[in-house]
Amino acid sequence: MKKSKKWMSLILGLTLTMGLAACGGGTETGSTGTTEPNKDSGKAPAEEQTAKVDEIYFLNFKPEIAQVYDKIAKDYEAETGIKVKVVTAAAGTYETTLKSEVAKSDPPTIFQINGPVGYNNWKDYASDLKDTKLYSFLSDPSLAVTSGEGVYGIPYVVEGYGIIYNDAIMKKYFEMADKAVSISSAAEINSFDTLKAVVEDMTAKKDALGIKGVFASTSMAPGEQWRWQTHLANLPLYYEFKDMDGYDSTVLAGLDAKEIEFKYGSNYKNIFDLYINNSVSKGTMVGSKSVADSMAEFALGQAAMVQNGNWAWSQINEVGGNTVKAEDIKFMPIYTGVEGEENQGLAVGTENYFAINSKVSQEKQEASIAFLEWLFSSDKGKQYIVNELGFIAPFNTFGDDEKPADPLAKEVTRWMDEGTTSVAWTFAAFPSEEFKNQFGDALLQYAQGSATWEQVASTVTESWKAEKARTSQ
Repeated sequence: MKKSKKWMSLILGLTLTMGLAACGGGTETGSTGTTEPNKDSGKAPAEEQTAKVDEIYFLNFKPEIAQVYDKIAKDYEAETGIKVKVVTAAAGTYETTLKSEVAKSDPPTIFQINGPVGYNNWKDYASDLKDTKLYSFLSDPSLAVTSGEGVYGIPYVVEGYGIIYNDAIMKKYFEMADKAVSISSAAEINSFDTLKAVVEDMTAKKDALGIKGVFASTSMAPGEQWRWQTHLANLPLYYEFKDMDGYDSTVLAGLDAKEIEFKYGSNYKNIFDLYINNSVSKGTMVGSKSVADSMAEFALGQAAMVQNGNWAWSQINEVGGNTVKAEDIKFMPIYTGVEGEENQGLAVGTENYFAINSKVSQEKQEASIAFLEWLFSSDKGKQYIVNELGFIAPFNTFGDDEKPADPLAKEVTRWMDEGTTSVAWTFAAFPSEEFKNQFGDALLQYAQGSATWEQVASTVTESWKAEKARTSQ
């Protein structure tokens, strides 16, 4: 499935309109005309409920998993006596449905927001969750939607992307007596300089390694540029927006940015050049290469590395003649030479956050939190998450045997537990599909040798400014 999709605070519902590959449905992001949030953080933890609550109400936005939630609700009621009313909005209507439902006398007690923008729309209805066990369960607390000292959205499923590598090929390289680097495994690569040294030495030894190139083809055929004009472009703009003061989220900083400097453009160039110059395909050929071509090269052992996300496992696994063993498939972050990148993790994001309705009674808020804590910490709840919902759940309550089985999903989870800082999916703030297309077209010309990097950088800044002006009218 084509993807478009650690956020210090992140949004992805907006991303679904941008032509990336996304799993499941997306929420709308219309304004509700709300004012200042209710920031009551003095409520007791969920386990300290005192008043009897008979029913809570969850407004679900993923129709494809509605039946699973119905089963979960029945089990929870049987175990606790508390009924979970599950209502599922039709695809593409969540925001409209939520607006209607919160105005009723029996409104949702649990609803979903799509990151910082969703929080801005619904902040009057979002309860502060910073003192809950649910928040403490997060493997990476910076993934939560925050405002000031408060926590208003808890992510419950994530995806990640970075550089996928075949550790069998990497081990073969590191066992070479004449290797030009001092490290002894791919796990020790934690900077662009080290990655570059390893990759260029592997290119010099590619015949001995039995590969056609270190990286799979930089696919830039029409409609196939999303890995570069969206996913890779996320890196420099994430760091640029991270430098901006006054924002809780790199997404919100990007949404407000009428212009960009592309100040980390040279870092983008670092990794893009490394891809092209050490690839299975020469730069002049990338315009005819698809993502499927690239993933097949990796699956067949023709390349040692490829940039993609955990959704790529099915592509790798389904290639006929696949030579890559599941246990050899690993992730590393996309290093570009930014200061402090040794602490950088994968690019991790989601469109899915739980919020608790601050307008319902304190008892219903606590009962709703208790249900979510049960779902993500009890044996029965976790079995639903892993076996029927199939989530990569970003919580430390899941043991190694309670996580998705595919190797890339395992790697995303491992990196989130490493203590590194995940890169937020800032591409949700990109102004339009046209901006990305112009960025991608300029990259193709650069790869083919018909444009300079200065022309690419100029295209990026000018297109951003023009598209921001056009879309804000």
